[in-house]
Amino acid sequence: MRIPNFFAYLLPLALLGACQKHKPAVVTSSPTSMKQLEGTWLASHEETHGDTLVYRPNTYTFPPARGRTGFALKAYGRFEQFDIAPTDGLAGRPGTWTPDGKSRLRIHLTDGQSPDYTLEILSLHKQVLKLRQLP
Repeated sequence: MRIPNFFAYLLPLALLGACQKHKPAVVTSSPTSMKQLEGTWLASHEETHGDTLVYRPNTYTFPPARGRTGFALKAYGRFEQFDIAPTDGLAGRPGTWTPDGKSRLRIHLTDGQSPDYTLEILSLHKQVLKLRQLP
């Protein structure tokens, strides 16, 4: 089984994304950047503007909020989406991710309750991940 190598492209993507606000970055290979995107990311609603979604690592000290959605990107194409549970906690929904072009991830949730969607990576700079969600 071939392991998706998309994460290896993220450092140049982050550098280019920081310089170009609304253009998807052209991605090149970098073996050290894979680990930068792996992990659990929670929505930073306070920083989100328009269709640019802002996420920070779950270790970030967020201001108080009733709940925060997010996701976890894991090795080998594993994905977990976090929705707000009825008790204001997080409810995880497992899925998978696959590269879709050079700056996008195609997300498939295995429960079949939601259609697949694409996350366009705009930038990753200083633990701030900016995305755009596409159908």
